[in-house]
Amino acid sequence: MSSAPKLALRLSSAMSAVDCMQLASVAEESGFSTLWFAENPYQRGVLPAVVACAGVTNRIELGIGVFNPYNRHPTLMAMEIGALDEYSGGRAILGIGSGVPAWVERITPFRRPLHAVRDAVSIARGLLSGETVHYSGKMYSANGVRLEFERVRNHVPVHVAAMGERMLVLCGEIADGLLIGNMCPPVFTHRAKDRLREGAGDTAPDRNFEVTKYVPCAVDEDGDQARKTARNAIGKTLSAFWQAYQPAPAALAAIREGNGIEAGRFEQALAQLAKGEQGEDVLDDAFIEAYGIAGTAEQCVDQIVSLGDSGVTQLTVTVLGDAPETAIRQLGAVLREI
Repeated sequence: MSSAPKLALRLSSAMSAVDCMQLASVAEESGFSTLWFAENPYQRGVLPAVVACAGVTNRIELGIGVFNPYNRHPTLMAMEIGALDEYSGGRAILGIGSGVPAWVERITPFRRPLHAVRDAVSIARGLLSGETVHYSGKMYSANGVRLEFERVRNHVPVHVAAMGERMLVLCGEIADGLLIGNMCPPVFTHRAKDRLREGAGDTAPDRNFEVTKYVPCAVDEDGDQARKTARNAIGKTLSAFWQAYQPAPAALAAIREGNGIEAGRFEQALAQLAKGEQGEDVLDDAFIEAYGIAGTAEQCVDQIVSLGDSGVTQLTVTVLGDAPETAIRQLGAVLREI
């Protein structure tokens, strides 16, 4: 069997800080590498949960996946992540992305995302490195700004979420890692790595670049029940993403291209989901193969290893179902045997 990617856990701002703490402890005990906290629009801010999880863990890394500069200025990102890195003993990772256009537009115009992300990374990285930042960007600026507290390390990793080709090239140029969101099929990773190398240029061979992919994961001793759970979750997410990304053709292409599903079947499924039909009644296993992981713990680990073969170095699972602690323990136990 091929070596598996590192396994991480996605915690959503739909969860309370107390629920996150419980899963964080189990994930660390089970050998997971990172907790990634998704700050979904208009739900809980993630920072209370991140700090709470830092307090009940010792080793596991703590990733923000992601902050976006349209609702949080990069100087504030650096202040918050610097404080988190201090509190956690150097375990913080800053994820930056432009966000989902339809959701950003509810509060502010979604303008010049490439410039917004470049400016945010430049300012936040400089501040987290201890610099006095003098930066005048096309979207955001910082003039003579410095973090006024001691840092625990000189380099906090900064990862960028990207789906479009130009954002992928930018990620390869300026970031330490790529965050691939839910609903991108495995073939997307192969294409993404080409764009990352293009952005990295001559530095590519010398960089230890992390490729992190989010994926919904249903674990159950009854494999059929796991696949039913996965189809329902994928149906909800796929339908929501497809509607929200309508202003972003590059994102729609990332979701659709290379998914292994015949175009007419894909469009029919989207139409049925938009009418409120459930994923278990609309989607077949081809959608799980493209967008999720499901089965017994052993079957799920086989799928995790396969995704590692596509170029993913860290797989971040959203654990589905009513027994997430059990699923986390089962995945960790099987992975330790590889």
